[in-house]
Amino acid sequence: MTRTLRAAILGTGAVAHLHAEALAAIDGVTAVASADPSEERVRDFNARHGIAAGYGTLEELLAKEAVDVVHICTPPAGHAEQTKAAFDAGAHVIAEKPPALSLAEVDTMRSHAVAADRKLAVVFQQRTGTAATHVRNLLQSGELGRPLTAVCHTHWYRGPEYFDVPWRGTWETEGGGTTLSHGIHQIDLLSYLLGEWSSVSGQLFRLDREVETEDTSCGVVVFESGAVASVLSTVLAPRESSLIRIDTEHATIELEHLYGHNHASWKLTPARHISAERAASWALPSNEVPSGHDVLLSEVYESLLAGADVPPVAADPARAIEIVAALYASAGRGAPVTRGELAAPDFRGSMRAPVTDLRPGR
Repeated sequence: MTRTLRAAILGTGAVAHLHAEALAAIDGVTAVASADPSEERVRDFNARHGIAAGYGTLEELLAKEAVDVVHICTPPAGHAEQTKAAFDAGAHVIAEKPPALSLAEVDTMRSHAVAADRKLAVVFQQRTGTAATHVRNLLQSGELGRPLTAVCHTHWYRGPEYFDVPWRGTWETEGGGTTLSHGIHQIDLLSYLLGEWSSVSGQLFRLDREVETEDTSCGVVVFESGAVASVLSTVLAPRESSLIRIDTEHATIELEHLYGHNHASWKLTPARHISAERAASWALPSNEVPSGHDVLLSEVYESLLAGADVPPVAADPARAIEIVAALYASAGRGAPVTRGELAAPDFRGSMRAPVTDLRPGR
């Protein structure tokens, strides 16, 4: 008899629709309930996605429904507490990024997962797709040689009205600025491709938006491989773009997209000493799967149904937020922060850090 997992979705905002649409296409899972403080939003969400039950809170949902997986699609300030409640009810958790407001909260979420013998998957959908998998395999195999330099830029645009939402733009409720909320996507993909990091230095700037946090940041990430990456995140770019470039001994890897990539988004350029035959062997696979929530959730559910560990596309929930936390910590101390130093309690709480305000007249 085929096993079916019962899923619930907490939060009914824009990203929750991506979860619901993905679940509808996955064999072996049924979305049975949603929860949101807005009764109207729950009603509209459930009608759109064919979900039977709706509730005002996660507590009500878990008291009435037996669910196997809870999708957390709420602002990050509630993730740690919501994750614990789901684990206590015996459910696995799939949480949107950023996983929490601090490394301490992520630590707590992971320890609760272990104690409950449940899985915690964090949604970093930029890792997914056949192109990202192919390029990662080329890098890990050593076929492209040693990674040397990299660029990781998030040029997004969020107008002043975006920050009218009360929880955005503050350290207490959003946890950080554009680095944590936007740049973390490309930072995560870069680290997914290049592996563990060793040190980070960074600066935070407020150039235009009326926020408490940063609207622009610059940093340098050194990876354990010795590769050095320049990282920039901003919400002030009229032409939006997400960029990653990696130069290795034998090739240049380039990716430009916005919120999702396919094969056309990637380019591999061989070094002059590489033969045409060898470069041809690096070609992307003929079967193309773009990045997205659908492929990530499909892989996560395949693992859950098999009783296996969280797959690589959703594992390592702390790595990207560690790099972000190190960038904030470096901005505070005015010096690089190593991965080893980040284990200290001082760095695992609030990410609040000084922001240089360069707005005219400030």
